[in-house]
Order: sequence, then structure tokens, then C-alpha cells
Amino acid sequence: MKDTVAHPHYRPSKIACACGASYDTFSTRGDFAVEICSKCHPFFTGHQKLNDTAGRIDRFKKRYGQK
Repeated sequence: MKDTVAHPHYRPSKIACACGASYDTFSTRGDFAVEICSKCHPFFTGHQKLNDTAGRIDRFKKRYGQK
């Protein structure tokens, strides 16, 4: 008995970054958004950028009493 596997549909898609950059590529997922891309990632830009997602840094400081 042969198993037949259908390959996913590989279609054009647009990836949008939070910094405003967008990229046209191909994906099985379709269009989607990312938080960091090569235009705003510290490794590629050489600038350190602190991303505080939902106040996690403040909660950490408050929880562990960092002064």
C-alpha cells in the first residue's frame, strides 16, 4: 500500500516587520508579521535596542527588588 503525501502549496507571501520593513518571498504559510528583521536586529545594525515586551523588565525589577 502506497502512502501519497500532498505537498503544501508554495505561494508568494509578504512578511511585515514591526519596524515597517516588508519583504516579498514565498511561503507555505502565507502573509505574516515578525517583530524583528535584519533591518532592525542589533546583530546586523550594530545598535543595541531594548525590546520590552509587555513590561517584563519592570515586573522583573519589581519582583526581585533591583535597586
